[in-house]
Amino acid sequence: MQLNILKKKGEIYKAEIIESIPEGEDVSLYFHGDWHDLCRGPHLSSTGKIGKYFKLTKVSGAYWRGDSNNEMLQRVYGTSWSSQKELDDYLNRIEEAEKRDHRKIGKEMDLFHFREESPGSVFWHQKGWSLFQKLISYMRMKQETAGYQEINTPEILDRSLWEKSGHWEKFGANMYTSTTPDEKVFAIKPMNCPGCVQVFNQGLKSYRDLPLKMSEFGKVHRYEPSGALHGLLRVRAFTQDDAHIFCTEEQITEECLTVTNLILEIYKDLGFEEVILKYSDRPELRVGDDQVWDKSEAALLEAIKATKLEYSINKGEGAFYGPKIEFVLRDAIGRDWQCGTLQVDLNLPGRLGASFVDSDGNKKVPVMLHRALFGSLERFIGILIENYSGKLPFWLCPIQTIVIPISSDFDDYAKQVNSQLKKVGLSSEVDLKNHNLNYKIREHSLTKVPMLLICGKKEVDSNTVTIRRLDSKKQETMDLKKFLIKYSALNKAPSI
Repeated sequence: MQLNILKKKGEIYKAEIIESIPEGEDVSLYFHGDWHDLCRGPHLSSTGKIGKYFKLTKVSGAYWRGDSNNEMLQRVYGTSWSSQKELDDYLNRIEEAEKRDHRKIGKEMDLFHFREESPGSVFWHQKGWSLFQKLISYMRMKQETAGYQEINTPEILDRSLWEKSGHWEKFGANMYTSTTPDEKVFAIKPMNCPGCVQVFNQGLKSYRDLPLKMSEFGKVHRYEPSGALHGLLRVRAFTQDDAHIFCTEEQITEECLTVTNLILEIYKDLGFEEVILKYSDRPELRVGDDQVWDKSEAALLEAIKATKLEYSINKGEGAFYGPKIEFVLRDAIGRDWQCGTLQVDLNLPGRLGASFVDSDGNKKVPVMLHRALFGSLERFIGILIENYSGKLPFWLCPIQTIVIPISSDFDDYAKQVNSQLKKVGLSSEVDLKNHNLNYKIREHSLTKVPMLLICGKKEVDSNTVTIRRLDSKKQETMDLKKFLIKYSALNKAPSI
């Protein structure tokens, strides 16, 4: 009946969708006067209930069903709000978000680029890779202090391991695979968990060894549709700041609290004070029996409540092997970003043969806590760039200072200053190009370098530098030794 209605009205695309739906599945249509919409619904009962204050924002072309061999259709985008103020605030946020787009700023700062030859994979430039490595160095220090052991596991593993872990059933369609000449199937890992369990399984473990914390900066690959890719925020190849904590059931709550405190401290160091917790319980597609899930969910909820932080519940959104907490950051313009995760897993260790000898001499299966702090380093860098509009905290900046001689007569002094800056650990360059001073200031301001150090006769004679800070026309002259002491001390994260 619905099919005939749509065909009579000339709705050929909606009719085509209905014809592609397997027989026996429900199909629903919504009516507004003569207008018919194929939709799961629900719809509003009247357009009068839509906010009176609206704006059409853009129009774009899109091939029918994403296939360039099909007809080109038009998409019309709009937004509606209940008051003019809410509409204006929203449009201002959109405008600000466009200014902060990490793809545009990343190009200006010469951090990275993408290519069609490897869609969804980042080509890091020297400055971008420097930022990437600074974040890893910072995380290493935090994790070493917190008692983590860093490991590294292979990127390619036999299909049989992914079948044992349950990932093949859940993620098989999105995994990159390779078949060898002897017809063995291997997969590039979409996550690090099974490899970490294999490290735990080496040698006999005792309850005295627990909790055992293993961290890994593991490169993972997941197929994402090309239309879903979005700069650093949605990629196919990324690095997880992953860790797995093996513990007893009695240690779950304490370890979850410890991880939560570590995550909050790290986010604060990076300028994110407002963090929202979301708790997700068992999904429909999962491994393990309900008794195991009952234990996992109860333990994680107890830990969340012990933090005394506010949290919301996402029913059915847990990982396929256990419930989880998501840590959501709110950025400088009010957008929310889901980054860190903490998951309680009483399923995967047993599936992969992990065990420890308990105090009673019997072998038991450990609990496995999956933990990521940034989540994806690539995505987190994109979030950082947009949060700070490219003007990163001094200790994170890929290039912290650029030394600029007023003329070639002062090149030697500029080189000496640059050398001393590097000796105290500052990332610095010297600009000896044959351009005038104003041109150099404009050029390096665009790349968001926080400080330019100007050198002329006055600075040479007094062993000083003249500082010009980003977004400021004021200049300050400082003794070089004082500058080195002050800014080498500032070249570290707040909590280190």
